[in-house]
Amino acid sequence: MARRPTIKDIARQAGVSESAVSFALNGRPGVSQDTRARIRRVAEELGWQPNSAARALSGERSGAVGLVLARPAHTLGVESFFLQLVSGIQEVLAAARTALLFQVVEDIDAECAVYRRWWAERRVDGVLVVDPRTSDPRPALLEALGLPAVTIGEALPQEDEGGGGIDPAAAGATPAAGPVATPAPRLAATPAVLSSVRADDAGAMAQVLEYLHGLGHRRIVHVAGLPDLAHTVRRMESLRTEAARRGLGPDQVRSVLTDYSDTEGAAATRRVLAEPEPPTALVYDNDVMAVTGSAVAAELGIPVPGRLSIVAWDDSALCRVTHPRLTALVRDTAGFGRLAAGELLAVLAGDPPGVRISERPRLEPRESTAPPPAHT
Repeated sequence: MARRPTIKDIARQAGVSESAVSFALNGRPGVSQDTRARIRRVAEELGWQPNSAARALSGERSGAVGLVLARPAHTLGVESFFLQLVSGIQEVLAAARTALLFQVVEDIDAECAVYRRWWAERRVDGVLVVDPRTSDPRPALLEALGLPAVTIGEALPQEDEGGGGIDPAAAGATPAAGPVATPAPRLAATPAVLSSVRADDAGAMAQVLEYLHGLGHRRIVHVAGLPDLAHTVRRMESLRTEAARRGLGPDQVRSVLTDYSDTEGAAATRRVLAEPEPPTALVYDNDVMAVTGSAVAAELGIPVPGRLSIVAWDDSALCRVTHPRLTALVRDTAGFGRLAAGELLAVLAGDPPGVRISERPRLEPRESTAPPPAHT
């Protein structure tokens, strides 16, 4: 096994003391500019890299940021959203020569335990926090630890009005969705302490319902995700609010909860399609459930879009290659990740916490949606 070069190796080849090497590589005074340049040139030739553990012990930055996912592990391997999000995050971090420390855990308590351990061990300089909860202990914990963080997927300011604990099972009416969110300059994060990258889930769902209602659909079911996720609740609230605005009650337009998996998506699809008055349109919270729902409809002999229209929340290659191709919300998920990583690096560089706003997804109609049959 090849041996990693050390400060002693650099000192020997450069013809200087080990303390001179330490001064030069850490940007401290005590060596001349010529000596500093020679030491750094030798270090580069030898392929030397700083020891992150030693740097952490000395109080320096670790050169890494963390990302923890508290999701059922079986739902992650097939969901494209997180793969695209991480690709955007990694693109920015790689350019900044910053590592990404990634971990999957079983629940929010385990996630908080990881943050405490990383902080105690000085493993990361900051963290990216996904899946904001309706009742979320993580922001207070991270603020108490003094660990810089960016939360990904919080509500836009207009969605926060009248906020508080929401019962996902009820998902009652809330204020109407605000205007279209466009890329915005970095805003001050007041009064929040942590930075955030925000998404307009309510506006996106309003766009979906407006489209389906315009086609003539009056029985619509939203196959939603996990009930404790804030974005699940925002989508459910928006669906109910926009339906009520058009005179449609909860017996016509409603949400059903799943764990985002193809298994539960399929079970929910079979259940609602077996009802005496089944929906004429289904809106799925991810691409995998939408593709599975289309397959279930075919298995039951229900033509898409002849008798059933299908919309996927997240577009992906799956939506574009399945038959019929699925109508989907198209968004730059990798760009979402780039925004988050850029914000965290800005904070680590000394900027105050801020807010960045992502673009609202746009709905792209494809072959899976059409007006409902005339007799429905």
